[in-house]
Amino acid sequence: MKIDDRHRGESENERGGVGSRLKATFGSNFEAVAMYRISLGIMLFIELVSRYKYLHAFYSDEGTLPLRLLLPKTDALYKIICMHCYSGSMLYLQAILSIQVVLAIMLIFGYRTRLASIGSWVLYLSLTLRNTWLNFILDRYFHYLLFYSMFLPLDGTWAVDAKKHRSSNNNNNTFVTPATIAFKLFITWLYFDAGYGKYTDPLQGWTLNPPHFLPALDTYVRHTTVARYVYGLLGPTGLRYMTPTVVYVELLCAPVALLGSFIYGKQSGVNGSKGMLYGVIGVICMMHIGIALTMNNTVLLSLVACVAWCIFLPEGVGDDLLRLLRPILSRGFVASDGSSGSTRSDIIGNDNHKPISSFAKNHGLSALVIGIFVSGSIWFETMSTQCNQSMEHIWSTLLHNQWNVFVGAEEYVTWEIAPGRLMDGSIIDVWSKSDQVSWEMPGAGVPCTSTARAGRWRSYPYLAELDGEDGETLWSYLCRQWDDENGVNNGNEGKKLLRFNFFMLQADVLPNMGFSATRKRLIHSHDCLSESNFGQERQATEGIAFASSGEL
Repeated sequence: MKIDDRHRGESENERGGVGSRLKATFGSNFEAVAMYRISLGIMLFIELVSRYKYLHAFYSDEGTLPLRLLLPKTDALYKIICMHCYSGSMLYLQAILSIQVVLAIMLIFGYRTRLASIGSWVLYLSLTLRNTWLNFILDRYFHYLLFYSMFLPLDGTWAVDAKKHRSSNNNNNTFVTPATIAFKLFITWLYFDAGYGKYTDPLQGWTLNPPHFLPALDTYVRHTTVARYVYGLLGPTGLRYMTPTVVYVELLCAPVALLGSFIYGKQSGVNGSKGMLYGVIGVICMMHIGIALTMNNTVLLSLVACVAWCIFLPEGVGDDLLRLLRPILSRGFVASDGSSGSTRSDIIGNDNHKPISSFAKNHGLSALVIGIFVSGSIWFETMSTQCNQSMEHIWSTLLHNQWNVFVGAEEYVTWEIAPGRLMDGSIIDVWSKSDQVSWEMPGAGVPCTSTARAGRWRSYPYLAELDGEDGETLWSYLCRQWDDENGVNNGNEGKKLLRFNFFMLQADVLPNMGFSATRKRLIHSHDCLSESNFGQERQATEGIAFASSGEL
């Protein structure tokens, strides 16, 4: 054997060793991290821009939760961490939200990414703390993804700052850090928790033949027009067989991705079997896209869930992506034979980078911070007291790490209306801001449920337990909003809202896309001219249960 051949064989054995396989299993690469950074930045930008329309209602002192009501309930640490609690003026809130938008743009383009990631995480935590009523699972996703972003080399490639770290001496883009290890273990836990929650559902809604109700997918896949076509294509039988599949996809997707990287590391360097990894990532992303297409208000959540899987992408994903896009790019600046005046490095940045020196030096610090954060989450979920889990402390928002959503089948669907009387005697729907009151299930011709106020307004009906000044401020906002939007203070006194009743309507989910007769329950009755709508009211309405629409 020639010396060169012997060295080549030794090199291949070294690459295929256990160390390299572990590196593939728990590491990532610059291109995967760049795709993660760009897609996360885009999702964050979309979410933050959408928040502008909620500032007045949910974050300002003129809205449903002014600081005079929030701050007395919080501790000193809460007041320090929540920078959105420093002022309730619209100008201040718009300014700080604009800073967040700028930071998201910096992430997208890869400019000062360390500053952008730290600032984005701190301010998103602060924004969530300002009104924890609005804290959805989407916010938990952003919270965790932004946290781990702070410890990743986001500007390694495909970034404005990538040129600062270019080097032609390092051909190995794969790296392992405390952040990549913790991130992949976090994704593994996330999907295990979600899948295990479905697997252990007491009503067995995610089994093939639920004993108590319809299969879960039969109850969920009926919310949109696309869902109706899916239902028609697969039918109840198809959805019945698909239901338990979701459980095992969630339970096994991350372990299979990690195992695939480890087992096949010898075949293609340190990044495992590309086909297996692309397959797992493709399956889980198709599942999330299916959720987005068949359930209302889940598009951004589903896309953010897909973003997390970018870290699992194998080395060379940039080449694979470019190869996929070559037929399109060849019409422009890339020749059909792959040669052109612009090389791949010119198009997407140089692949050959060294890890940022400051990042390498801070592995100890990053391991410490991540370790504290993970330990805190374990403590919160296993040993913390009820007081620690109160929304009046930061710990619920900072450390909550449960993901068992959509655990059971959807036994019924709900929506809301708020019939109100104006000064001119007309009856309107305050909730939908409509001149007509309809007790029918909404859905624009599709047998599904939705709400006239989507997005962050979805939390509103579930705040009915608020009373006293909290409840008065919450429900009075609907009066003030209606009057402001209808020019009551500008000479249109006849449109002044005098009173309204807020109803939650409900219908049972039945087989074959059916729903039962509508029931309704009075949640709150509000007199806009009175300064005190609480007191005896709770005792008067507390016992009202759901009744058919003809009984109330």
